[in-house]
Amino acid sequence: MLTIKRVPTVVSNYQEEGSAEPIGCGRNCLGKCCLHVSKLPLYGFSSNANSPKSDVFLSQILLAQWEERMERGLFRYDVTACETKVIPGPQGFIAQLNEGRHLKKRPTEFRVDRVLQPFDPAKFNFTKVGQEEVLFQFENGDAVDNSYFLERAAVDPTKAPNVVAINVSPIEYGHVLLIPRVLDCYPQQIDQESLLLALYMAAEASNPYFRLGYNSLGAFATINHLHFQAYYLNVQFPVEKATTEMISLAGRSGVSENGVKVSKLVNYPVRGLVFTEGKSMNDLAEVVANACICLQENNIPFNVLISDCGRRIYLFPQCYAEKQALGEVSQELLDTQVNPAVWEISGHIVLKRRTDYEEASEASAWRLLAEVSLSEERFEEVKAYIFDATGLVEMKDQVKKDEEKEEQFDGNVVEPMVTPCFQEGCLVLQ
Repeated sequence: MLTIKRVPTVVSNYQEEGSAEPIGCGRNCLGKCCLHVSKLPLYGFSSNANSPKSDVFLSQILLAQWEERMERGLFRYDVTACETKVIPGPQGFIAQLNEGRHLKKRPTEFRVDRVLQPFDPAKFNFTKVGQEEVLFQFENGDAVDNSYFLERAAVDPTKAPNVVAINVSPIEYGHVLLIPRVLDCYPQQIDQESLLLALYMAAEASNPYFRLGYNSLGAFATINHLHFQAYYLNVQFPVEKATTEMISLAGRSGVSENGVKVSKLVNYPVRGLVFTEGKSMNDLAEVVANACICLQENNIPFNVLISDCGRRIYLFPQCYAEKQALGEVSQELLDTQVNPAVWEISGHIVLKRRTDYEEASEASAWRLLAEVSLSEERFEEVKAYIFDATGLVEMKDQVKKDEEKEEQFDGNVVEPMVTPCFQEGCLVLQ
């Protein structure tokens, strides 16, 4: 059994302050009254696709800043002390024991049955976060060919900044939040601009073990203020190893006109779509953002995983919260108190009870995640909505199997997949 080791850091006794304070609270927060007279570190990235990417520049800066915040006691607990293991089995699900997170994590303050909800300044949002939790601004350097970092830079008064901040309730080492245009107070809704920013961050990190994730409302986002999460984990996620089946599209060689390829997951407990390539990063962001907007407008909760340095995006429509509300989730699963958001769906499962951690198996992980998935029939309906919204046309008589298998997770050997033998009842059939 593989045990994952992390860099040791200082234990935290941090208790969050000010969650009930209004915007413009008078302390050193991210509100407009404080931020526009402040200077924050600035990471400027190049949007030029041909600009060289360093595999250490962003990572070194981000992790150095993150560890400094750990030393200052800004986290609610020491995530590096949490036990983590890879569960034996073909899928290689990853289990973490984090007994305190569900007690110290901020409770959800909005309805879970609506994907689109207006921003509410009275509820917790990231303008109420202290500036000490912010690592740096993350901005497009426009005409620059190389990335750069400034230790102190004035916040542009003409536009709200993108900021990278620590997650004070981290799941893993280096766990941060990317908050686009923080002062514009966008609700938790993806658009092309915000998704493209997340792709730039993934590309800038240039590290396959750095992933970004997104949870919609109704799919276990806990704050209705636009943000992505990201962290490092030096092991392949199970979903990154999963077999995919390419969906042949109307266009040359079964690829869309803008070069985006679409596949679906095979032999994985959660049904999902995989988007890759594109003639540019902007093309990939446009297709996936339109897919997400379609789900938002149809009130379908979803999760997004950005993998492979921004070259691969997984989209998971899900129904776990809906089934919870209808009383269709077993008490055994409810007792685990696991909320299957993007990291759990990708195969990194955070467990709250030691008994669940010690008894974790591939079968139990599969049972949990299968409850998240849409039925085959419902998934095909949702896929049709997405294709209609994105202008993609499926050529159903030309399905190409397993073409993307050898492309997955550059620089890493992908183990051959073995279909697990699970009882038929583990799949959700609605």
